[in-house]
Amino acid sequence: MADLPTSGREVIDLVASGFTELPADTSPESDVDGPIGWPGYDAARGRARQRTGEHESVVVGTGEVDGTEAVLIAFDFGFLGGSIGRRTGDLIEAAFARARGARLPVVSLIATGGSRMQEGMRALTQLQRIARQAALTRREGLPQLAVLRNPTTGGGWATIGAGADVTLAVGGAQVGFAGSRVRPPGDPDAYTAAGQYASGHVDAIVEPGQLPQRLGRWLRLLTRPAAEPQPPPRALGSHGAPAEPPATGWDAVRRARAAGRPPAESYVEDYFDWREELRGDRCGGVDDGVRCGFGYRNGEAVAYAAQCGTATTPAGFRTAARLVRLADRLRVPMLTLVDTPGAANDADAERAGAGPAIAELFTAVASATVPVTTLVIGEGGSGGALAFASADRMWITPDAYFSVTSPEAAARILKLGTGDVPATADRLRLRPQDLVDLGIARGIVD
Repeated sequence: MADLPTSGREVIDLVASGFTELPADTSPESDVDGPIGWPGYDAARGRARQRTGEHESVVVGTGEVDGTEAVLIAFDFGFLGGSIGRRTGDLIEAAFARARGARLPVVSLIATGGSRMQEGMRALTQLQRIARQAALTRREGLPQLAVLRNPTTGGGWATIGAGADVTLAVGGAQVGFAGSRVRPPGDPDAYTAAGQYASGHVDAIVEPGQLPQRLGRWLRLLTRPAAEPQPPPRALGSHGAPAEPPATGWDAVRRARAAGRPPAESYVEDYFDWREELRGDRCGGVDDGVRCGFGYRNGEAVAYAAQCGTATTPAGFRTAARLVRLADRLRVPMLTLVDTPGAANDADAERAGAGPAIAELFTAVASATVPVTTLVIGEGGSGGALAFASADRMWITPDAYFSVTSPEAAARILKLGTGDVPATADRLRLRPQDLVDLGIARGIVD
């Protein structure tokens, strides 16, 4: 896959229009050969300026990305490998300050080898400075997006790259904390964009030609939240299934487990005009049975977290919690779709922190100040399902159920036989109409 240009200005020209550069200090450095007197450093900077036409390794300013104004931070790899020095920190700090002052999102177009060793610890401490600016901007409720070009390593990856709200990567790019000359022998794929995507550290791999459109879509989603709580999706209904609620508890369970029942993907596609997905828990885990992202509906953005009918792993709960916290900070209303037999409870799930992960999502939903709307579309299996659910804005479809535990598990706990499972389902009062009567669900959607 082709890479983006190494020039910061060329990348800006690719993704944005009307770019206005922020003023920068172009006076010569007062300390010849830098703060630690690295031999030949001044000459190296001079050659870099001549080669690139830039005075530093980043170009910063404002521009319009597919209709949304944003602050742009573009690294120029031709300037000393896009390395981060003191003046790089000056420019990045100015960019974040401009974003806060103008209430604009930040887009970082990264290509860097890391901190500039010719400036020693002065360069390394710029990472703390950058992290501080990103944190201040996050506190203001402004979104941050990163595009990982080739290469993105060291402190650039470990601050505004991995620390962004949404992280996109150009396919084929080298991405990792360790650069190619210092990493130990081992799996080379771990240091690629594809490897970081597989591990849940990157949200999407993007072709260079798609980048302007994908960035524009993400910026619309993160800056145009829906103003009101969203209605639940309509019930899609199984082909040939009755529209009325089930007669018995066991009927409800069988209908929820039926192979022909519409999955979460169908509900998401029906509800949104278009959408973009977040991937991974940023702890090395991905649960493909949980889909999270932001969707555009009637010209406004809504966040969504959807269970897809499988047992939810700790990575799934953490990914959903990541989404809820981001949506809350950006004031984007939430939609959750519940469909799981329950939380994964095998030994691997316990070692990965099933309990803490579920607690994390419960806390995120309980702490959210934006409205969270829930629709139960299939199985509602115990706490693993309830963690995804709103406490006061829950609806259910006619072919779904919600229960404190599955009828089979309840029968085992009570030391009953398999023949007692249907009657146990009735006793659990898990039907859609039971949930309405109990005040758990607001209603059964049509």
